Amino acid sequence: MKYAIVESGGKQYRAVEGTTIEVDLLVAEAGQQINLDKVLLLVDGEQISVGTPSVSGARVTASVVDHVKGPKVVIFKYRPKKRIRVKTGHRQQYTLLKIENIGLE
Repeated sequence: MKYAIVESGGKQYRAVEGTTIEVDLLVAEAGQQINLDKVLLLVDGEQISVGTPSVSGARVTASVVDHVKGPKVVIFKYRPKKRIRVKTGHRQQYTLLKIENIGLE
């Protein structure tokens, strides 16, 4: 099984060929190919490459599937005996990436 640990937007994701991952919003059109160059770990069967901090020459190629919104998070601030009640919400925007290829250059 071939997979890699990549970093995008300050977060780490496990990328397996043929699967989709949900990363923070990227500036890219749907259908566009992007390269994730910050590969922290590369596993190809029994061969394991660990980066210090990233694996040199490793690249993960992915295509943008869609831009989606995450679930709504409700924030409710309440101060007793002070008549302060603030209700706000947030929906994070994500980009769905389909992992096409994992390998060394």
